[in-house]
Amino acid sequence: QVQLVESGGGLVQPGGSLRLSCAASGRISSINTMGWYRQTPGNERDLVATIGTGGGTNIADSVKGRFTVSRSANNTVYLQMNSLKPEDTAVYSCYYRSRAFTVYWGQGTQVIVSS
Repeated sequence: QVQLVESGGGLVQPGGSLRLSCAASGRISSINTMGWYRQTPGNERDLVATIGTGGGTNIADSVKGRFTVSRSANNTVYLQMNSLKPEDTAVYSCYYRSRAFTVYWGQGTQVIVSS
């Protein structure tokens, strides 16, 4: 019903920057929440940042001051990642929640922070 396609992942050195993008298609609610979670092998998928169509955000403490979440219209979300650390290495997955609280996930994009 809703498809999410991420882009922008890759390899970056500590202190560098990356910008992730996610485009949603299909049956998109006029009111929704989109954002990003991340996961490493053997660990739980954790919140990075989300943003609603009204502009309200939830940001993980571990990335506050370094990451910024934004969106375009009602179907695209971005994650600007600055001052990247090795601990930020993970698969980052796009998140979409409709007004009816239906949740969809993207396939995930790999971010590797290493020298």
